[in-house]
Amino acid sequence: MSTSSDGTGTTARVLRLLDLLQSRPVWSGTELAARLGVTTRSVRRDVERLRDLGYPVNAAHGAGGGYQLGAGRRLPPLLLDDDEAVAIAVCLRLAAGGTVEGLGEAAVRTLAKLDQVLPGRLRSQVEAIHEATVTLTSDTAPVDAAILLLLARACRETERVTFAYAGPRGSGERRVEPYRLVATGRRWYLFGFDLDRDDWRIFRLDRMTAAESRGWRFRPRDDAPDAADHVRRSISQGAYDHVCRVRIEAPKSLVEKQIPASVGTVTADGRTRCIFEAGGNHLGWMAMHLGVLPWEMTVLDPPELRDVMREQAARMLRAVGVPQPPLE
Repeated sequence: MSTSSDGTGTTARVLRLLDLLQSRPVWSGTELAARLGVTTRSVRRDVERLRDLGYPVNAAHGAGGGYQLGAGRRLPPLLLDDDEAVAIAVCLRLAAGGTVEGLGEAAVRTLAKLDQVLPGRLRSQVEAIHEATVTLTSDTAPVDAAILLLLARACRETERVTFAYAGPRGSGERRVEPYRLVATGRRWYLFGFDLDRDDWRIFRLDRMTAAESRGWRFRPRDDAPDAADHVRRSISQGAYDHVCRVRIEAPKSLVEKQIPASVGTVTADGRTRCIFEAGGNHLGWMAMHLGVLPWEMTVLDPPELRDVMREQAARMLRAVGVPQPPLE
């Protein structure tokens, strides 16, 4: 048996050893030496190299013993064959699309890293599977996976992006410094600085087309607001004709469990109360949604909402046979 003394040969052998340890629970030293074409002493040295890199390789002596790759305190790099890489990329795309609750943003970050090193032939396989897959998610807005990945990389690399955007106030090309991608459960948003409007804006990914990153880097701005809070307030209040403020007789932690972040914001008002703020274009619909909440509340703003809720309450009482005096 021969050993390779050059660095390239040693690195290749250590990677092969890692691949073997990941493919089976336990290997004896003799088996590994035979597979690698080295001595058992070389196997022990390569195992130490893996340990130095952070891989927890356990060794047990005696009958039934051998080398085993264990779980450590942190996740070391993984070796994936072609089929495994494709499977992970496909699953990450599904998770990023909202089919796995709570994994959207983490899936995009991981997919961006994997896509950076994925060979072109494997990337085409992932695209083919993705195009042939239909996910029944009636309450989510479809997002182009290529745009999602491009924006994730641009956020990480601090590169400007351009895209065509069909917004509620008109369509056109936008030039943006991207900072964060934010998932609300139903939609994906890009939070960034709009260079043409000289202001912080959010953009729905399902309204984007022709997204590009041309390599223009930017220096992150010191006055960047919190992305999650900015998106939450923008989608729950910024685009509506009316914004209501209601004091709810329940603690913030309890109310947040029943009101999604995409609907409105909840801030504490002492230990047992909170303030709920949300936007809407129709006071009647706002009154109806507030009416189904299970807590006592006081409408703070706008005054017109109080009148609408009073009228709705009287109408409902008449519907069940309780006559009400006319409103003054």
